[in-house]
Amino acid sequence: MEHIALYRAWRPQSFQDMVGQQHIIQTLQNAIREQRVSHAYLFSGPRGTGKTSAAKILAKAVNCERGPAAEPCNECEACKRITAGAVMDVLEIDAASNRGVEEIRDLREKVKYAPTEVRQKVYIIDEVHMLTTEAFNALLKTLEEPPPHVMFILATTEPHRLPATIVSRCQRFDFHRVSLEEQTERLSLICSQEGITADEDALQYIARLSDGGMRDALSILDQISSFTGGHISYEQVVNMTGGIPSEQFAQLASALKQGNAGQVLQMIEGFMEEGKSADKCMENLLYYFRDLLMIKMVPNADKLTERVLNPDHFEQMAKGFTRDELFRIIDILNHYQTEMKYAAQPQALFEVALLKICSVPQSTEAASQPGAKVAEASEVKQLKQQLAALEKKLEQLLQSGVSVNGTKDTSPSVRSSGSRSAAPRVSSKSKIPSHLDQYIAHKDSEEFVSIQKAWSKVLQRVKEVKVTIHAWFVDGEPVSVNGDNILVAFKNNIHRETTEKAANKQVIERVFEEQLGKPYQLVTMMLKDWNDSIEGKAEAAAEELTLELEHEDSKNKQPWIDEAIQLFGEDLVVIKE
Repeated sequence: MEHIALYRAWRPQSFQDMVGQQHIIQTLQNAIREQRVSHAYLFSGPRGTGKTSAAKILAKAVNCERGPAAEPCNECEACKRITAGAVMDVLEIDAASNRGVEEIRDLREKVKYAPTEVRQKVYIIDEVHMLTTEAFNALLKTLEEPPPHVMFILATTEPHRLPATIVSRCQRFDFHRVSLEEQTERLSLICSQEGITADEDALQYIARLSDGGMRDALSILDQISSFTGGHISYEQVVNMTGGIPSEQFAQLASALKQGNAGQVLQMIEGFMEEGKSADKCMENLLYYFRDLLMIKMVPNADKLTERVLNPDHFEQMAKGFTRDELFRIIDILNHYQTEMKYAAQPQALFEVALLKICSVPQSTEAASQPGAKVAEASEVKQLKQQLAALEKKLEQLLQSGVSVNGTKDTSPSVRSSGSRSAAPRVSSKSKIPSHLDQYIAHKDSEEFVSIQKAWSKVLQRVKEVKVTIHAWFVDGEPVSVNGDNILVAFKNNIHRETTEKAANKQVIERVFEEQLGKPYQLVTMMLKDWNDSIEGKAEAAAEELTLELEHEDSKNKQPWIDEAIQLFGEDLVVIKE
């Protein structure tokens, strides 16, 4: 006897057979009971969730000889013939193959004729988003005011591609992905009816692979049952589908945590020898770390993801990573997954991504230890004290007569022993923003640090708004903030000038307000000028503080010498008796 694929043999024939779409079933059944059936429906949702099946069941329900009924009897001649596709008045059209205006005009001509075999004509148009614009226009008037004996049911996986004029003329029902629990229960029922024995974790893994599509789950079950000979185990499902067990992901995650690049490369090579694809491995690994992050940050997070079959195992693994580490790993994997779509050698990018994770120092973990936090706080405090002392000395120098251009008076107590200019060195080829000293003073402020953290989002949003502006703007990097101005330094002057154009600058400043939470203005300069300014400022401070101490009292002189040596080292301090 000819074998029928499981997804065909177990296709729902009544509303009660459908899995996971109770919100739609109840609405349609109530409409039939109350005789409030609409003339046009739009069924949208992911593949394999029951859109076309629901359309055929609805066609049987309104045409059942014992109805219209909330459930078709599937015993009368009308129900049997509609199930077999033998009723000319219930027409299923594939819009992918009949997408032109001529086919729709032909349909529009036939609509006006009364049904000959059943109570109501039903037109089921599958993948309706494939119709051309002209075909939609031809369908529009008929869809709005069809004859009373006609019902249209449109099915699509991409409702956003339908004209709003079409959508507004239909009652829309959104089909959801079937939950893991409902899929597993349905698969278990089918296995018992088909004489297949399967482990529960194997059925759960099949359900996870289907991504919420019941048809995909049945196709995988059909394929694996043919291979295994009657009993399906978790290991067999993983091997046949090219998946990776969570235990292997745990080993890979441990190797990444330890920075063991050799073990990571050996595991990748093992995956490839087993026939795994690099892009699928990358996708699954990204999901694995995403689940670790959810487990770490959200209580009872195992309920938020259908991939976590063993919450205790995930919790134990999540304890070995800090939140910052997991965020960093996910960012790296996501970046290389995007690049992998266009790569000729995806395995190489997969290896590079994992090696990059291994090579980044685990500084976040060390910082999370109590002793490390104390040491870090002490170091920061010391640096702040040194910075305050430096600023105080600079203020004293300015008050004692040192001007901005580097000239100075002949103060008897403090004289510069250096001959180079104390003014910041800048290029004369590009404009320098006013108040540059204030930008230099704010280059390490908390406000600027927060802007740096959000800069990748700013660039991504500029790219989404206008990719040509992003191509010029990405050459710059933020270097400081002053009030409502963000200073961006460019390596290339052409890129800077193009970014400064009014139209481009307006787009960027609009993105600033959207992503940073307040309006900012864009100020630009060349990166070389910025670096020269920073270096010149530092040299000026160092040279002016190479002090000639002429105090006769050694008790008063020694603290100045010690502080100067501590700040700048013995090489830059000149002591003259």
